[in-house]
Amino acid sequence: MNKQNLRNYTRKSQGLGDTIHKFTSITGLDKVAQGLSTRLTGKKDCGCNKRRQALNQAFPYKKQ
Repeated sequence: MNKQNLRNYTRKSQGLGDTIHKFTSITGLDKVAQGLSTRLTGKKDCGCNKRRQALNQAFPYKKQ
């Protein structure tokens, strides 16, 4: 694990999207989703970051 990944895991989650991102990164599911998305749609971007941001806004851990 490199330093950048370690920083991502130890950074406090802002909402549900960050928590899901950490889980999928640790288990390797993010790579599977990226590969399937590329294979099925031909696009490099699977939309994970947009979903992550939307989930963080919909389910934040701190009320703003």
